[in-house]
Amino acid sequence: MEKANKRRGLISVVVLLAVIAFVGFSLIPPILESLARSNQTQSRSTPTPTQTAASGEKQSELLQAQARGYELVLQREADNVTALRGLLQVRLELIGQGVGDIKDVVGPLEKLAKLNPETTEYGVLLAQAKERTGDREGAAQAYRSILASKPGEIKALQGLVNLLLVQQRPEAAIGLLQDTLKAAPAANLAKPGSVDVTSVQLILGQVYAVGKRFEEAIAIYDESAKANPKDFRPTLAKAIVFKEQGKTDEAKTLFAKATELAPPNYKDQINQLASDAPKPSPAAQKASPEPAASPTPEGALPKP
Repeated sequence: MEKANKRRGLISVVVLLAVIAFVGFSLIPPILESLARSNQTQSRSTPTPTQTAASGEKQSELLQAQARGYELVLQREADNVTALRGLLQVRLELIGQGVGDIKDVVGPLEKLAKLNPETTEYGVLLAQAKERTGDREGAAQAYRSILASKPGEIKALQGLVNLLLVQQRPEAAIGLLQDTLKAAPAANLAKPGSVDVTSVQLILGQVYAVGKRFEEAIAIYDESAKANPKDFRPTLAKAIVFKEQGKTDEAKTLFAKATELAPPNYKDQINQLASDAPKPSPAAQKASPEPAASPTPEGALPKP
């Protein structure tokens, strides 16, 4: 049971980090987003099962033909970026149809990441793809390759932190984030805005919270809120921790403040977080006043 709770906690924090760490970053990883778009396209109409099978088979054949075409171009011009992008998109669509496999996109992504080092999205996609094929070491290397030249690249930083948490290496995640914060002043002096200190602080606070190091989490949220009084995210993060500690009144006040500060498109989500109060089991209540599970309630956020 304890292992199950830890696993649910790790899964939950991955989702929560994507929401509170920085505004505007999609909850859905780019690869899954591409697959979702593909699936949505297929489900816009409701044909009969026979029509669906025939249509799907025909579309798969067309996509496979397109893939072969791109592959022929790449045999002649291995570094043709247009062909690599086309092959990547086609293979993603095939995966969305259940025909391809995630490992099929690793090759094109490795090439694209190498040819376009400034476009970090390719490196992030590569890391995600490798992780989904079970190559966690390769995924970590892909994230670290991005961070070596861009230590403040938040998508790569968050991706590596999430990977370390899934591997149950919270101290490594904390060390990575603390080192990033220590290096931030010099990095931002050399290149203003290269490290988003607030986002890094929020991720670090949530890692603390997952480890039930609540005092450290709240301390860093307070520090971030003091430096950024108009940013709703530190207030929201602190409200979540208070709610999980059973400090209902304090949490309610902070949720209200976060709602007031947040952009309109986040207000409903914050209200949902505030209303979904955790209900600890009687056994957990007797054992400890603190929650037995993760500080992020299961299902507290809308699923992608």
